[in-house]
Amino acid sequence: MAEQVILSFNEVSFEYKENKPLLDEVSFGIRQGSKTTLMGQNGAGKSTLFGLIKGELKPQKGRVSITNNATIGTASQTVARADLDLSVAEYFAKAFEIVPVNIKSQIAKAMDAVNLTVPTDRRVGDLSGGQQARLLLAYAIVQNPDILLLDEPTNNLDAEGISHLIQFLLMSDKTVLVISHDADFLNLFTDGVIYLDVFTKKIETYVGNYYDVVEEIQRRIEREQMKNAQLEKSIKDRKEKVNFFANKGGKMRKLAAKLRDETEEMEEEKVDVRREDKTIREFDIPFQEIVGELVSIKSVKIIKDHKPVEKKLEKILFKNMHLLVSGPNGIGKSTFLRTLIAGKDKNAKIADHVRLGYYSQDFSNLDFSQTVYDSLYSALPEDNHDAQYMRSVAAGFLLTGELMGHQVADLSEGQKGLLSFARLTLMKPGVLILDEPTNHINFRHLPVIAEAINNYEGAVLIVSHMEEFVKQLRIDDYLDLGKI
Repeated sequence: MAEQVILSFNEVSFEYKENKPLLDEVSFGIRQGSKTTLMGQNGAGKSTLFGLIKGELKPQKGRVSITNNATIGTASQTVARADLDLSVAEYFAKAFEIVPVNIKSQIAKAMDAVNLTVPTDRRVGDLSGGQQARLLLAYAIVQNPDILLLDEPTNNLDAEGISHLIQFLLMSDKTVLVISHDADFLNLFTDGVIYLDVFTKKIETYVGNYYDVVEEIQRRIEREQMKNAQLEKSIKDRKEKVNFFANKGGKMRKLAAKLRDETEEMEEEKVDVRREDKTIREFDIPFQEIVGELVSIKSVKIIKDHKPVEKKLEKILFKNMHLLVSGPNGIGKSTFLRTLIAGKDKNAKIADHVRLGYYSQDFSNLDFSQTVYDSLYSALPEDNHDAQYMRSVAAGFLLTGELMGHQVADLSEGQKGLLSFARLTLMKPGVLILDEPTNHINFRHLPVIAEAINNYEGAVLIVSHMEEFVKQLRIDDYLDLGKI
């Protein structure tokens, strides 16, 4: 017997601004127990669709139906800033209207499912990015929902964390809907794809694993382009004949009228080719011309058994040196980078007068209250306030004019990532610190970003758990915090 449809959209339309729809009469169904990927370009409305499922947003038209009042648990992309001061135990307690008497055992099971081993009295904000990612997953799991919504669940997870997540998803009988840009991760468990088309505001549904679906989409595009090319050739031929016969008399004029009708029918037969996701333009990050030692590292603090331990070492970075900082979740990678940025540790310093470009995994380097325009403008060096140049750079990162007046807080996480790269391009830094720069970024953009990092002539310190991305990078030196 076929599985029951547990979640359905029936001709749902939604818009934040009048006459600017995000979803246009969208219909689809999710079967109980299925593992479905939600695809779409940054800003297409993936997180909005999650909001509609959870009931946080209401459609202007149509209906969202959840069968038999199925419960929903969500693993968000990031921990809300208001929750960073909570303890881990207090954070889990927020998942319940009435805290169960056996909450400690439920927390232990949820943490074990995602391989999170931290004291429950630890402050959430003191956890590493990878530990916070596991906490978000455990928070969804502890609610024991019927439907599990995962929003970029592999962000900040190391290989071990991703392996645990895949194992959980494969073994779970829950209905799972996942937003992710990690193609290899998706391919291991996906049995269907829902694609949000940012151009048509419609949805396309596909059956199969992730790579099969991507190939199917590409073949469909090629078929549609070929059909349109053939029709264009026939239309052009008939138009030439219409023009020729129309100038003749009698039966020739009637033939021209008939050919004109056939041409109009062919025009109607042309299909709207599904436009592929836009990719950001190739770009360069200009280097602040500065000579000598740029970064000096004489010691680093790592976390062992939940306690900081200082390790001596000797790393000096000059121009054109790229350092990969690695190690398991919770070892202290992001803390090390923040220590460098703060400049308060004499044993880990960036040279004076060096302009620093920082990509933060949680976008803490961005002022969410600024408009996109002001955020970009503030990144320009003091000797260059060329607004036209700034807009040109922004457009290359798909930050178009209509977004300039939006607050940074209103951007999708993917758009915040592209804004961060646009700012790095504008500021002309001497040192780049990149903490998980693939987070939230469409995988189509990653080769372009990798090429820009490779070509950058300043010093680079980078943390990334995405192995396929790291393979594309030029790395000159390594610092594995798990092995020092």
